[in-house]
Amino acid sequence: MGKRPLYARPHNVEDAVALLAAAPRRLIAGGTDVFPAHVGRPLPSSVIDVTAIEPLRTITETEDIIRIGSGVTWSAIAAASLRPAFHGLQAAAREVGSIQIQNRGTIGGNLCNASPAADGVPPLLTLDASVELMSVHGKRILPLSSFITGYRQTALAPDEMLTAVLVPQPVANAQATFGKLGARRYLVISIIMAAAVIARGEDGRIARAAVAIGAASPVARRLPDLEQALLGLDATAQPSTALQAAHLAGLSPIDDVRATAAYRSDAALCLLADVIDRAAGVPSRA
Repeated sequence: MGKRPLYARPHNVEDAVALLAAAPRRLIAGGTDVFPAHVGRPLPSSVIDVTAIEPLRTITETEDIIRIGSGVTWSAIAAASLRPAFHGLQAAAREVGSIQIQNRGTIGGNLCNASPAADGVPPLLTLDASVELMSVHGKRILPLSSFITGYRQTALAPDEMLTAVLVPQPVANAQATFGKLGARRYLVISIIMAAAVIARGEDGRIARAAVAIGAASPVARRLPDLEQALLGLDATAQPSTALQAAHLAGLSPIDDVRATAAYRSDAALCLLADVIDRAAGVPSRA
């Protein structure tokens, strides 16, 4: 008989990264991506179960940073008391799979899986999120935009684990939205998704805009040209009128079983208009 993979359940990050340094192992938290990929087959490598590491399962806040442990579940994120700038992330949390998946799946697993249709990525990009990576050699912090490098590819080294998502404290009046288009209302992989964070100045005009789109390219992306076009607009006067097809020129939607590339491009414009207006406080036109 072949040698069975080993299982370990450390209680702190130091022990977990020591195990990673000793030999290649698979990290598992919720397992909602790992186990469906191995139905009827044993896992190919030894496993480190990180669910006993308490700091990974908490959300903490300082004057400058909101730290979301990589093991925090989507249900916990949805229920957390967070500023309005996080409402887009919380809306995305309620769209991840089913309620059973939300109860088990974690924000860290969503990012490390690096699917182009990962619901958590666009709202995190609009929050200027970074990730904290740990190994026996110490800690490093990368912007989320640099962490996810391609289709199901990340900058995570074999001896590293993602321990937290770090978000700078947003301005008090920033509002956030998230939108997702699928073949049905619930339990669906995104055809296209978008997120926006908008803050108004005292004059009622847009002082800050962050807009991101997912499932339209190998990795979710911010749209800096569109963000620039929104600055200074009257937030109450349907700012989505600034949106143009040229703002999506750098994307590369694909044809697949869920939609054609042309449909994704058209749907992206409609969904972006909706999330921008809602984040600005204009009633949804959907």
